[in-house]
Amino acid sequence: MERPCGLLTAKNTPVPLRSISVEMEVKGFVADISATLEYRNKETNPVEAVFVFPVDSDAAVYNFQAMVDGKKIVGQIKEKQKAKDEYDDALSAGLQGFLLEEDNSSSDIFTCTVGNLPPGQDASVSFSLVQELALDADGALRFALPAVLNPRYTPAGTQDASVTHHIPRASAPPYTLDLKAQFHCPHGISRVQSNCGLTALEYLTQDKTSAKLSLTDGHRFDKDVELLIYYDDVHEPSAIVEFGVESAKPGTLMGDPTVMVNFYPSFPEKSSQVTSGEFIFLLDRSGSMECEMSNHSNGSSRIQSAKDTLLLLLKSLPIGCFFNIYGFGSHFDSFFPESVEYNQESMQTALEKLKGIEADMGGTEILQPLTAIYSKPRKPGHPRQLFVFTDGEVSNTKMVLAEVRKNASSHRCFSFGIGEGASTALIKGIAKAASGSHQFITGEERMQPKVLQSLKFALQPAVSNLTISWKLPPGLEVVVLSQPPTVVFNGQRSIVYGQLKGKVDPSLEAEASLKYSLGQQLVQNSTKFRLQADKTGRSTIHHLAAKTMIMNLESGVDRETEAVEKQIIEISTQANVISSHTAFIAINKDLNQAVQGPMIRRNIPLYHLIGCSRSSMVSALHYGSSKRLQMNNASLNTWDSAGPVQYFTGSMQSKAGLKTKFTRFSCQGMPAYGGGKDHEEFLQTGLKTKFTRFSCQGMPAYGGGKDHEEFLQTAESPVMKLISLQNANGSWHLDGSLETLLGLKSKEIRQRIPRQDIDQTLWVTVLAVIWLHTFGADTKDEWELLVEKSVSWIKANAGPDLGGCVKAGNDLLKTSVDPQIFGL
Repeated sequence: MERPCGLLTAKNTPVPLRSISVEMEVKGFVADISATLEYRNKETNPVEAVFVFPVDSDAAVYNFQAMVDGKKIVGQIKEKQKAKDEYDDALSAGLQGFLLEEDNSSSDIFTCTVGNLPPGQDASVSFSLVQELALDADGALRFALPAVLNPRYTPAGTQDASVTHHIPRASAPPYTLDLKAQFHCPHGISRVQSNCGLTALEYLTQDKTSAKLSLTDGHRFDKDVELLIYYDDVHEPSAIVEFGVESAKPGTLMGDPTVMVNFYPSFPEKSSQVTSGEFIFLLDRSGSMECEMSNHSNGSSRIQSAKDTLLLLLKSLPIGCFFNIYGFGSHFDSFFPESVEYNQESMQTALEKLKGIEADMGGTEILQPLTAIYSKPRKPGHPRQLFVFTDGEVSNTKMVLAEVRKNASSHRCFSFGIGEGASTALIKGIAKAASGSHQFITGEERMQPKVLQSLKFALQPAVSNLTISWKLPPGLEVVVLSQPPTVVFNGQRSIVYGQLKGKVDPSLEAEASLKYSLGQQLVQNSTKFRLQADKTGRSTIHHLAAKTMIMNLESGVDRETEAVEKQIIEISTQANVISSHTAFIAINKDLNQAVQGPMIRRNIPLYHLIGCSRSSMVSALHYGSSKRLQMNNASLNTWDSAGPVQYFTGSMQSKAGLKTKFTRFSCQGMPAYGGGKDHEEFLQTGLKTKFTRFSCQGMPAYGGGKDHEEFLQTAESPVMKLISLQNANGSWHLDGSLETLLGLKSKEIRQRIPRQDIDQTLWVTVLAVIWLHTFGADTKDEWELLVEKSVSWIKANAGPDLGGCVKAGNDLLKTSVDPQIFGL
């Protein structure tokens, strides 16, 4: 029997993709990336190599080409169906074809197809993309090169399964990644951090405005590559001017210079937070949320992290607002029939319900709960704020975005992508459609500070009358290419693209201003810039501007009309930037002879999240009928699957009467895993725990065991315990749990009250606030809002005795918290 050789999948299927090399150049807030895929066919038949991979939904993909036998074949961008037809015709004629296209269902999935690669031949395919870099709360610019593309869940009733279902999975990618990066910033580069191994940052100039580094050799593309880039002064407004393309016609998008302006709105320090609003929290409870936050560390699960975050959110809401919590999977439910007023009783009810939340609701059908939320009448005087938590594994992204856009005028949406592989098209799309903000939580990042930052945004006063104005030299005008911002948040970047028409004199200056009303106050944020254009020749800003124009058209109300489709194709072909209606096609016509023999299709495998295999498997299922089995004292849920994977989950009750959960998987040709002796041992302990163990496609069994048990027995942090005891109005009552956390006896706390006529609850609340500032300072960004509520309550009830209480509290706890935090 002939044995396969070369790169193989877990099923010993040859892999024609050998390596991926990436070169990137970061200038300011923009990354320009070139990727090269190296192929080699070691089989005896021609192959068609199909590589499905994730790309950030905001990235502008341009410049596609192939290299065969030293010959460069430059791709052309054409209407998508025409490009596909040309590809098929080329293969039928024995020619080589290369196709690059965006997926029809989601803008963050791309497919690169190499057709008729003859036996023994090498070929490379290259493409470029450019994208804006996100700015984190700590001032880091974040670049992510995604390795993980989880199967997107296909809702019941959907005819076509996602293209992600057909991707083979590998425990380690059978190809390597090489990445080299250069950085340029006029304000200086402080440092670069990564979740992967890097060479030392090498400065190319004495003033540290240019630097370079690379991934360490032999990097396996088994997780998203993230770079955090720190500049010396990242919040300074800036502008980049770029010359037009010499070969393009003047007056066109590519022929004229363009400008990219970065604004950083700065609200006056005394601007107050709103105390009204309807806050709706929509939580993904699908099976994939049981996965760990990070595949490369023993951390908490996604669902547990989300529950901890919801606790902080519930404690941070202002008294008198309205709220509700929805959970969704294959179906959905809510804590209350409709949003309820936030008070001690409703908060306590929600916290009790929160304890019972699990990732036990099947697939990821987010459209139904969104529709239900939008159908509820709004509360007069309480603007609706929607917070969405999901790992983003859905295939009907465009339908979801359409529903959010349809209801955009009735709410703001803040979205959070949890874990590697979350859809950027979904997470960014719903936030943009409803004038909110988005965050991604990956690796070992904590979810809580990012979500609380978004709550701060939601509590900021709404701005109105947003306008952009320009001061330009005579004879020059700006045509704004991007949609003017409809919402701005304090300290969050806002980007505007413009086309410069007329004579550009590099010796002159221009000024752009963002103006808006904040309550009764008129605010203006301005930046001056020279009209000196960048001469790199890469048309980076032009490509980003074109992508912005395309996305605006693709999300507009007339997006499905023939006129808009024609306009998208025109911009796409002029700027050489791919769109939902276009694709790149390259054909190698200069062959000595036509490629002979039957062509074999080879799907390139992607990394299979070991710690999240449950996610990959469950979300890949197309849920149909559900059954429920009763087996002695165990309940078992099963779902029919069209694929090779069977997924089981259920619960069992121990002899001690305590419940535990178990999960079993079985794959074609593989024994089922889970339960058994290991599970019985868990049941005998009487611990309330979760247990997961599985193996598939030749991969070793994973999960459960000592590490999992140790993690589950880890105690809740003292900070979270203290927060859980806080009342809705921001105060704390004295009880045994609080005494333990403070390390004090009840008698001592009462005896040390500065004056006996001071309310005990006031005194205890002062102690709790001092304790948090001293012993929880490293997580201040997580509890800052709820402590602000506490301080407001203290100031409203303390009178002239506050200073004495703070001094006595510091003495009792042996701390030195500044009285200024209490407004003194």
